[in-house]
Amino acid sequence: MGFLDTVKSAKAKVQAAAKAVKTTDYDGANGSSAKSANAASVRDADYIPPKASDDTILALDIGTEFVKAVIARQTKDHGLDIIGIGKAHQDSSNMYAGAIADIPGVASVCEKALSQAEKMAGTTSKLTVVGIAGELIKGNTSTVRYRRKSGNKPLSEQEMALIIKRVQDRAGERARKEIADETNNPNVEVRLINSAIVSITIDGYKISNPIGFKGTDVVLQFYTAFAPLVHISAIEKVCAELSLDLLAVAVEPFAVCRACLGDELDSNFSGIVMDIGGGTTDIAVVDDGGVEGTKMFGIGGRSFTHQIAEALNVDFDTAEKYKLSVNNPTKVPADLRDKMMLAIQRNLAVWLSGVQITLEEFQLTEMLPNKILLCGGGAGLSELQEVLSTTDWFKELPFARRPVIHLVESADIPGVHNSTETHLDHSYITALGLLRVALDTLAGSPDEGGLRGKFAKLLQN
Repeated sequence: MGFLDTVKSAKAKVQAAAKAVKTTDYDGANGSSAKSANAASVRDADYIPPKASDDTILALDIGTEFVKAVIARQTKDHGLDIIGIGKAHQDSSNMYAGAIADIPGVASVCEKALSQAEKMAGTTSKLTVVGIAGELIKGNTSTVRYRRKSGNKPLSEQEMALIIKRVQDRAGERARKEIADETNNPNVEVRLINSAIVSITIDGYKISNPIGFKGTDVVLQFYTAFAPLVHISAIEKVCAELSLDLLAVAVEPFAVCRACLGDELDSNFSGIVMDIGGGTTDIAVVDDGGVEGTKMFGIGGRSFTHQIAEALNVDFDTAEKYKLSVNNPTKVPADLRDKMMLAIQRNLAVWLSGVQITLEEFQLTEMLPNKILLCGGGAGLSELQEVLSTTDWFKELPFARRPVIHLVESADIPGVHNSTETHLDHSYITALGLLRVALDTLAGSPDEGGLRGKFAKLLQN
């Protein structure tokens, strides 16, 4: 199967997932389903949840292979202190290409991960931010020119809010048309998930916060991400099932970028972030501290496992064990190792084509950043890191030189302290990014004073 066929197949699965979500028999008043009722009974029987804390935030990274729950306490310097971590394995039918396909099934797995995190933290957190991924998530950066009628009048919050609203409306219609074409559904509904200002110039002068400036010509580069309403509704129902207060839903590669940027609003960080999950690979390009765009394609770690299972004629779980033991020859039968490596190499070629095609879709005026940061569970495959580091895959793309490949760990993320004994490796970076998005959202609440809080509030949908 070629890459384009793989992409078409993945998109068909996403459409099937959306249909499954729409037709799921969900009854929030009565506990929804047998699966979720069983999950609740497990919690009630095993332990009594500790009291909730007002200064904690919960991040739920609902992935194709695992659900990760991370509880953090906010620090006085706008940082995060990790106090609880949980992880639970998904059933194979729960997710399709990054989208929720079985609401009760996902809620049950989230319950397990959440219980682990609460036990470790000794507290609960109702305030929750959840990640969203999949090929139908549309994240793009638009450049808008706006000519003010009165250049001698300082730019106000109200005027800036009007400009942002116009950009969001225009981007939303563009995203709706793209998703409608891909799903063959002209009546599809979409919702704004994330928005961020990439850059602003007034009369050619670059500024970080426009409020209070005078000038006539405003040029705004603005990142927006939209998702089908059916995907958002599924996340809302999962949170309702778990009695969680949903603070925000964040596009996962955008969240990872926020983790890398930390609390430095004037950061000049540039790089390409690749979040390689079980079902999808999510890519974001950051230039001079601004998110240029986010894109996804439907090939992740699970596709490698399927290739191994088919080549070796073994079941999925056995193939997964072999994949995870690729660097430990003693755990893979000698007569199967060569076949397994051949299957991995074949899938790597397809995955690498997906990376090339996706990067070509970023319409940048300058060269691509030469730093690539890898995260997500699938990024741990050493062969994947090696093919990016040693082959000439990048030569047909606008790189100035060979990109440097780096596997992100929690130690690379600014403003995060881990008070637990659990090591936060590359697979937890998305969850840390979700926590950072939560802090951004809280910064826009009425309780947050100053321009930083007011400006953040303008970007909330």
